[in-house]
Amino acid sequence: MRKLVIDKAAVKHNLSVIKERAAGAVIYGVLTGDGGGAGIVPMAQLLRAEGIGRFAVYDVKEAEKLRQAGFEDEEILMLRSTTDREELERLVDLNVVCTISSVDTGLALNALAENRSTVACAHIQLDTGMGFGGFLVSEPEKILLAYRSLPNVALEGIYTQLHAVRAKDPEAVHQLEQFHQVLDAIHAAGFETGVVHAAGSFALLHNDGARLDGVRAGSAILGRCRRTRDDRLRTVGCGEVPLAEVRWLPKGHTVGTDKPVVLKKTTRVAVLPVGYQNGFGVTRPRETSFWALWSLWRRNKKRTVRIGDQRARVIGSVGATETMLNVTNLKCSAGDLATFDIDPLFARGFTREFR
Repeated sequence: MRKLVIDKAAVKHNLSVIKERAAGAVIYGVLTGDGGGAGIVPMAQLLRAEGIGRFAVYDVKEAEKLRQAGFEDEEILMLRSTTDREELERLVDLNVVCTISSVDTGLALNALAENRSTVACAHIQLDTGMGFGGFLVSEPEKILLAYRSLPNVALEGIYTQLHAVRAKDPEAVHQLEQFHQVLDAIHAAGFETGVVHAAGSFALLHNDGARLDGVRAGSAILGRCRRTRDDRLRTVGCGEVPLAEVRWLPKGHTVGTDKPVVLKKTTRVAVLPVGYQNGFGVTRPRETSFWALWSLWRRNKKRTVRIGDQRARVIGSVGATETMLNVTNLKCSAGDLATFDIDPLFARGFTREFR
């Protein structure tokens, strides 16, 4: 059986780092992608046990799972706007804080709330340069229109998403300046902004100025954000699977399918019954600079799997459903447990286990 192991102690450690960096700002636990692949409900339960009471999702079904699992009083923020009436109906039924990213999305939510004689809660989304959605910072009159013209919507917050590929990124600094300009315009018009948040995982860890009233922590919880040597996070997520086969192959034999490797000497090999279709060796997008790509190539060349207290190196490239290991100098046999790093977001065909 394939197991995806989530180390609870490592998650708790990462949360302690996040809380320290948040410095009192409210923390939204971002649970998109089924809790980063760790499972939205068990991850939310772990976060709640550690004092996190606000969550952010990207899909109505994610909000439904949390409410059905007993998260009745916790705030759930929908990080995506919609004009779809069925979705809006469900979001209001679930008491989810909606996102308003345009005049149209604001009017749609207000009309639904008015028809139901209720008030819906929402946050305003600003586009400071990422392009994924939100009011343009160059159109403050449309933003102010949302504050003036939506009587059945309680605007409880405002947020943006910062672009940053490295610590102290000047582009992120510029975007934050634009964000503050809009906030100043809203305040000058006599409106309150509620919870102001701009920092995702990377900005939270590396940009004190982006902290504001709230922060959104997602990939940092699993230590799967863009990493730096001093971020103090622990990587969460490892796979466990028994070796399928161990045997000797002669010198000159080929191994692999993508770019077959010709063995230079008689080699004892083990078949690891996982491949890239299971998420093994799959990584999240990173920087595309020469040095970043070179570093990734180096890591792939040195990819290893633990068998007990021993390490076996991968031969050639990771296969679709199987991967070959060099175990010539190791003591192992078929059925022995192999352990390896795997990003929970991409793991497929595994049974999750929190330890």
